[in-house]
Amino acid sequence: MFSNSSSAQMTVGSSEDQIQTLQSLYLERKDAIGKRLSEFKQVMQWSDEDVFGELAFCLLTPQSSAKVCWAAVSKLKQEKLLLKGTPADLGPYLNQVRFGESKARYIVEARDMFTRDGGLLLKAKIESFYNPFELREWLVENVKGLGYKEASHFLRNIGLGEGFAILDRHILRNLASLGIIPEIPISLTKKRYLEIEEKLRRFSAEIRIPMADLDLLFWSKETGWIFK
Repeated sequence: MFSNSSSAQMTVGSSEDQIQTLQSLYLERKDAIGKRLSEFKQVMQWSDEDVFGELAFCLLTPQSSAKVCWAAVSKLKQEKLLLKGTPADLGPYLNQVRFGESKARYIVEARDMFTRDGGLLLKAKIESFYNPFELREWLVENVKGLGYKEASHFLRNIGLGEGFAILDRHILRNLASLGIIPEIPISLTKKRYLEIEEKLRRFSAEIRIPMADLDLLFWSKETGWIFK
């Protein structure tokens, strides 16, 4: 448990009662969260199509339900369209995803970027980077449709993003409630994203809940379940 002096170093409005409640919830869900994170760490042992499926999922998620997005990716894999379909082929399967036409193009453009001689080489590209921070920067700069949130989400989902924050509306709402940020930002520039991420990293260390665990804890607190 943190001392009064250390809690004061957190932002104003950060409530000891709220933090104790969060820590209690973590004790209840720690095993389930750990199991999910262990599953993420297995993904890079799977096929390139499976890893690309996680990338496609993260390209779909902005302003859309994670559950709906994963169902769409699963259907595209089932219909053998994820690796071969054109944007027009993908479109009908994304009708419940916001901005589905644009996101279908993003998926195909990303797939083409990682394809050489007819084969998908996404895993090899990922493994060519020195560390996840360098990889995240490259993804944000080169994969259309990926911002810091989506790139962080993708890397977490393949077991490489445990030090990153996935600043979606669920997480930001909790950070504002705890006083870690003064309010939910309307938009996130790179500078602002990284500033909030660092605040969350320090908060995580203070309350002794790892960053990746804290993300899933906040998400499950908001939604009632642990997903991806």
